[in-house]
Amino acid sequence: MDNHVAEIRAFNRFYTGVIGVLHQGVLDTPYSLTEVRVLFELSRRDRMEAGELRRLLKLDAGYLSRMLGRFETDGLVARERSAADGRRQVIGLTEAGRKTFATLDERSAAQVRGLLDPVTEEDRRRLVASMATIQEILTRTPKAEPYVIRPPRPGDLGWVVHRHGVIYSQEYGWGQDFEALVARIVADYVDKHDPAREAGWIAEVNGERAGCVFCVRQDDETAQLRMLLVEPSTRGMGIGGRLVEECVRFAAAAGYRRITLWTRDVLTGARRIYGAVGFELVEEQPADGFVEEVWARDL
Repeated sequence: MDNHVAEIRAFNRFYTGVIGVLHQGVLDTPYSLTEVRVLFELSRRDRMEAGELRRLLKLDAGYLSRMLGRFETDGLVARERSAADGRRQVIGLTEAGRKTFATLDERSAAQVRGLLDPVTEEDRRRLVASMATIQEILTRTPKAEPYVIRPPRPGDLGWVVHRHGVIYSQEYGWGQDFEALVARIVADYVDKHDPAREAGWIAEVNGERAGCVFCVRQDDETAQLRMLLVEPSTRGMGIGGRLVEECVRFAAAAGYRRITLWTRDVLTGARRIYGAVGFELVEEQPADGFVEEVWARDL
C-alpha cells in the first residue's frame, strides 16, 4: 500500500500546483480556496444556516465565524437570526456577494478551459472518466451513469484484444495463449466480415469503452456469439445482458435460425447472462482446470 500512498500524494502535489491552490489568493482574488467554497455553497441557495454550512464543509465553528465576519465587512454576506430559532444564524449572499462569486465562477471556468484547450477530445473524455472513477471509489457510490451501445470504430478491435488479455489474466490467470486466441478471432472477423450477417458492438460509459460483443457466421443457419466482455468497473449496470440481447436480435434479423456460443464454466457471471437471455447448455468438455461449454438457443 505504501507505494500507492506515495503515488496519490505525488498526484495531489501536482494537481494543487496546476490549479493554483498553493497561492495565497485563488484565481487572482484575496480569497482562499476554503473561502471560495463557502461562497459557492451560499450561491446555491437564498439562505443557509451557519450550522448547516459548517457541517457540510466540516469547518471549525470559530474559523467559519471569523470568515463570515470578514465577508460581512466586505459586504458579501448578510447575517441574521433565524425566525424559527433565535439561537441559530442564517447567512445569505448580498448582491455584491453574488457579483463577486459570479466573477470567481467565470475565472474558474476560464482556467479549466485553458487547461483543456490543448488536450484532444479523446483525452478529455479519458480525463473526465478518470475523475468520475476517483469520485466513485472514494465515496463508495456505485456507478449509475447511462451507457451507449455503438458499432466498432477504428481502434476498438485492438482494445478488444488488449482488454481480454488484461482482464482474463488478472481474474483467471489466463496467459498469452488466450490473448492470441482472441487476436485470431478478431483477425478472422475482419478478414471474412459480411456486414449483412456479421456485426459487433461496443458499450461506452462516459465516453470510455466498457464492453463488447460480436455476432459472426458459423454456417448459413447458425450464428455465433463471440468475445463478450464487460469492464469490471461497469459490471452491475446491465451492460452484459444488453450486449447479448443486441447480438441475438441481430442474428434473428439476419436470417439465422440458431445462435451458439463457447464459454468456460468458471465464467459464472457470463453464464447467468446467457441463461437469462434464453441460451441453454448443450455440450461440455473437460479442459485444463475448467470445463469448456457450448450454449445455444433457437431464434
